[in-house]
Amino acid sequence: MAVPLMFSTVKVQALEAITSHFTKTEKMPVLFIGHGHPMNALFNNSFTQSLQRIGKYIQKQNAIIMISAHWETRGTYVSVNPAPKAIYDFGGFDRRLFDIKYEPKGHPALAKEVAELLPGVTEDVKMGLDHGAWTVLKFLYPNADIPVFQLSIDYTQSPAKHYEMAQALRKMREKGVLIIGSGNIVHNLGRLDWENINGKTESWALEFDDLVKKRLDNRDFTSLVNYKTLGAAALISVPTEDHYLPMLYTLGFAAPSEPITYLYEGFQYANISMRCFKIG
Repeated sequence: MAVPLMFSTVKVQALEAITSHFTKTEKMPVLFIGHGHPMNALFNNSFTQSLQRIGKYIQKQNAIIMISAHWETRGTYVSVNPAPKAIYDFGGFDRRLFDIKYEPKGHPALAKEVAELLPGVTEDVKMGLDHGAWTVLKFLYPNADIPVFQLSIDYTQSPAKHYEMAQALRKMREKGVLIIGSGNIVHNLGRLDWENINGKTESWALEFDDLVKKRLDNRDFTSLVNYKTLGAAALISVPTEDHYLPMLYTLGFAAPSEPITYLYEGFQYANISMRCFKIG
């Protein structure tokens, strides 16, 4: 199903405000990107423009770890593929998506260090880049000149366990590795307006997105890990955990008192939260 090219109405920080938060540091920041619909890969809209700006001000990393909603596994895997290719893990969309090639190198050495920090992680030699990864990276780093590898999400583990696993990997930030969680805070496929990128957002989606923002502002990560206790809006917004868990990984990578900066906020197709933020 082809989706019409339309621009989303969002609140997004001015370029000057965004760039002022990207100061040089020995430790790489952590990003959470609300990636939304695969069709964003073809769009020139305020969301994709914001990704392009962000990429210009986070450079010099040795590699990128992508934790995407779209690599779910039984057990945890890390990709040691030296040459990951784009995976077209969707169907029924514009054929132009399948013409996009995003082919960075992998980084097997750093991926193996992840496996050393997380006992029980399995090395995967075949995994490429799922659409939660490449549809974002093609705007952040269009030249595909930074090595990328993915860490899978074990769907058998609890939110608390995923948060704990990220905490065990904090040292990777000191090795020049940019961490990117790619999902969506609000993601209920049954409540989307598939034909209208500017569809009216329902109250429950606005409520939960705002609740998450306030918890982030207060650094109340515990309540976000235990999101099922946050009321009906949370349960409607997170009917499955695949898109929510990448955010919990980014929070697990955060050091105490690190600033959280919102890089983009808004909704697409009525009820997909596109909120993006940076830690550090």
